[in-house]
Amino acid sequence: MSFRFLLLWSLGGWTALFAGQAAGPAAGPSPLRVSGYFSADYAQEQRPGGGWEGTFTDARGGVLFSGEWSANFSFAFEIAAVPEFELTVEQAWALVKFSEALQVRAGLYLVPFGRYNETRRPFQTTLVLDPFPVGRLFPASWRDLGLVLTGRLGRLGYSGYLGNGLAEGETLAAGQQFRDHNPDKGRGGRLTYRLAQNLEVGASYFTAKVDLAGGRRQKAWGADILWGSDAFRVVGEYAKVEIANPEAFAPGVGEGYFGMVSFKLGPLLPVASYEALSYRDPYHGPGFGGPGVPGAGIARTETRWALGLVYPLHPNVLLKGEYDFNREKEEDLRTEAFRVQVAVRF
Repeated sequence: MSFRFLLLWSLGGWTALFAGQAAGPAAGPSPLRVSGYFSADYAQEQRPGGGWEGTFTDARGGVLFSGEWSANFSFAFEIAAVPEFELTVEQAWALVKFSEALQVRAGLYLVPFGRYNETRRPFQTTLVLDPFPVGRLFPASWRDLGLVLTGRLGRLGYSGYLGNGLAEGETLAAGQQFRDHNPDKGRGGRLTYRLAQNLEVGASYFTAKVDLAGGRRQKAWGADILWGSDAFRVVGEYAKVEIANPEAFAPGVGEGYFGMVSFKLGPLLPVASYEALSYRDPYHGPGFGGPGVPGAGIARTETRWALGLVYPLHPNVLLKGEYDFNREKEEDLRTEAFRVQVAVRF
C-alpha cells in the first residue's frame, strides 16, 4: 500500500466519520471558530554604500478556521497571504484524539522542528524579523503533507511525523515542497521535557533524501529552551543541518542559533536577541540547477544583535520596534536597520 493511498484513505475515512458525527444528534458539535491576524512593517535600512533607505514592507495576514466534532475529533484550516500577496495554505489537517498520550493528525501541518517554527505569527513573537536559523537552514513556515503523532506523558511531550520531506534547492531554505519528488519520505520528531513549572527544554530531529534520484540525504538536529513567567522570558534555539553532496563535493553544513531575553517594564516589553549563522556548501548556491548543474557555492557567516520594544496598544494590537546590528564576516560588511511593525489579531 503506497503512502499516498494510505494518506488519502485516512483523510477520506476521517472525513466520512466527522460528517456522521456532525450530523448525528449525540455528537454535540462545537461552533466553528474563526480567528485571524495581519501585520505590516516599516523598515529603514542602511545601504552598504552608505545612506539609508526606508519602505513600508512585509504586509501579511491569515485566517484560521478550527473546531471539534466531538471530544475526540477536531480539525484546523489556515490560509495566509504572505509578502507579494501570494495566498498559501499554512495548515489543513484533521485530528483524532485517542488519549492525552496519543493524538494523530493527517494533512498539511507545520513541522514540529524547534519551538519557533510553529509559533512565528506576528502576534506570537516579540521580534520583528525571524531569528537565525529560521528561514536560513530550513524554510520559514516549514510545512509538510503527511501524518503527525503527538502526545504527552507527565512532563514529557513528544511528536513524530512522516511526510514528503524537503527538496533540493539553491539553499537549505529553498526546499519547501508539497508533492514528493523521490521515493523517500521525510521523517523526524521532537521531544520536550518540563524540568520545572517555568522551564522546558526540547530536542528535534529530521531526515530525508533530497535529490531527484533519492541517493543523497539531508539531516537536521535541533535543541531549544524556554524559561519564563509573566515577568520575564528567556528563549534559545539551535539547529545544525548537513546535506550530502555528489562525491566530488564536500557535504554542505549549516549551524545557527539565537538567544532572546524579554521582561515586563510597566506596559512595555523590552527585548534583546543575539543570533549567529555559519553556512558552508560547495555544491549549492546561486546558479544551482539540479543534477549536473552545481551552483557557485555558499560561504556565509552572519551575526545579528537585535534590540526591541513591544507596546500593547490594545489586547489584540501590538506595536513593535526593533533595531538590528548586522554583520557578514566573509564580505566584512556591517549594516544597521530599524523596523516598526503593527501586529493585529482578531
